[in-house]
Amino acid sequence: MRGRFISLEGGEGAGKTTLIQRLQCHLQGKGLEVIVTREPGGTPGAEMLREILLTGATDRWSAMAEALLMYAARVDHVERVIEPALARGAWVLSDRFADSTTAYQGCAGGVPPERIEALHRAALGEFQPDLTLILDLDPLVGLRRTVERGEDPTRFELHDTDFHARLRQAFLDIASAHPERCAVLSAAKSPDEVFAGALEQIHARLDQAV
Repeated sequence: MRGRFISLEGGEGAGKTTLIQRLQCHLQGKGLEVIVTREPGGTPGAEMLREILLTGATDRWSAMAEALLMYAARVDHVERVIEPALARGAWVLSDRFADSTTAYQGCAGGVPPERIEALHRAALGEFQPDLTLILDLDPLVGLRRTVERGEDPTRFELHDTDFHARLRQAFLDIASAHPERCAVLSAAKSPDEVFAGALEQIHARLDQAV
């Protein structure tokens, strides 16, 4: 039986890493093979692209150049990691996928949505996650969380507050446009509540046994 592909999306500091770790433990406890991965990244080649995408000045790349680099990494990721795992029945949990390109480079970065859609079709055809969990949070709260963690900011975290406000709205618009695939979870709730909400969506949409 083919596995399931779940992507986690949202702005900076929304809690995707915490949630993905809890989902991994839960699903493994059900006897499933679980692959946890991320974007950009997930393969040696894609991790190299991640380094150049996430470092440097905010204007290091245009939004369109970023989108092309993201899809170069994504194609390698799908071909080498995600598709082989799904084919053998594993569940794949990815910290970000194509919706992040639509949100970051498209809606927030200014690339017209039809260009992002054409790029996706050319690169991956109709390939999409089975379920996308969007963690919604006030961007100022999320950015404050990243500062409190003491991590060096990425290029995207260094953008102004207007960029992050557009980003939040972009993810909500994606969820509204694709309700059959996307579920919005309030990341302002406690980690336990977010985890419970994610399990409810997985149970209802993908597999009642989990």
